[in-house]
Order: sequence, then structure tokens, then C-alpha cells
Amino acid sequence: MKWEELLAIIQSNPVFPSSLLLAGQSSAGDVRRQLDRWVKSGRLLQLRRGTYAVAPPYQKDAPHPFLAANYLRRPSYVSLQSALSHHGMIPEFVPATTSVTTGRPEELDTPLGRFVFRHVKRTAFFGYTQIEISRGQAVFLASPEKALLDLLYLTPASNSLAFLEELRFEPADHFDWHRLRTHAERMGGEKLKKAIERLERIAGTENDEEP
Repeated sequence: MKWEELLAIIQSNPVFPSSLLLAGQSSAGDVRRQLDRWVKSGRLLQLRRGTYAVAPPYQKDAPHPFLAANYLRRPSYVSLQSALSHHGMIPEFVPATTSVTTGRPEELDTPLGRFVFRHVKRTAFFGYTQIEISRGQAVFLASPEKALLDLLYLTPASNSLAFLEELRFEPADHFDWHRLRTHAERMGGEKLKKAIERLERIAGTENDEEP
């Protein structure tokens, strides 16, 4: 396979799985050896086994971290602090791209940054949509409400007043408290219910006391 043939196959997608190339005439071994050569020559970045990104200056567009996260683990969607920061609801810079998956939890350091994957049960794997995060790059991203619920669900003692105040949560105009409560009922658990009650008070009068 020639470099021009690779670019024609992946088209404008800056991140791709090696399985995309195995449907052609070349043997799997030949494809993997060619990919290794391109990695060594600096044309490709290997994010993990079987997942690659076109390296600058050969890439048409820089891959968005959310796109890389979707390819690194399937199924998964970007959530937690990364989604909350994207939706403008927490002020902190998020150094890693955080996602949830029904698979095992994992942390990866790649040439495109650090990626963290948290495990949720299958019944909690909902509340996300596919959006265009950058030109031609469509990603699976949690809604503002589900991103918050995932964070509360996966964080120990997240219903404590100290944690909720430290979060400095700022609901955006499009944030839907009713949808948040509906999703929480679907996920179940007293911790989520208590956390939401306190968040609503913090967002309003900011008066809440520990029991």
C-alpha cells in the first residue's frame, strides 16, 4: 500500500482503526508492517494497538481529543469533567479527556494526550448524542445533564456538600433540571437524589447543611 492510497481510504478522518485497511487485497501482516514503517518515519502516530492518527504536517485537520477518545475505546462517549467543561459548566481546565464505557476502566497516555475511561453498567450507558465537534469530526458526547450524573455516579461521596461546592458547578442556560432528575431516576440510587437536591439549593439560595 502506498501513502496516497492510505490517505484515499481514510479520506479526511485524522484518526482511524487499522481494521479499516484490512478489507482490501493486502494481507493483515503486510498492512501492519506498512503501518509500523509509517509510524517510524513520522507519518503516523500510534495511539494504541490498532488505532492510528495522521501526524502533522501530513494531516489535513488536527484530530480533536474527543474524536481520539471515541476511537480508543468502543463503545464509549465523552463525559464527566471533559463534557462539563465543553458545555461551559465547570471552570477548571481538564488535563485529560474523560469518557465512560461499558468495558473495563483504563487510562492511556498517547501522543495526543491522556485519556481516562470509567466503567458504568449497561443500564447507565445513555444520555449522549453525536455532534460535530470540529469540521468533519463527529463525536459521541454526553448531554450536560448526563455528564453531571456520570460524575456524581462515579465519584465517592459526591453527595457531600464539600464536594458539590468545590465542583463550582454553573448550569448553562440550556441545562434542564427536569431532564437531570428523570435521568437520575433511571439510574437509581439515593446518592444521586441527594446530590441533585443539594445542587439545586446551591444553584439557588446556596444554603444547605449536612445532616
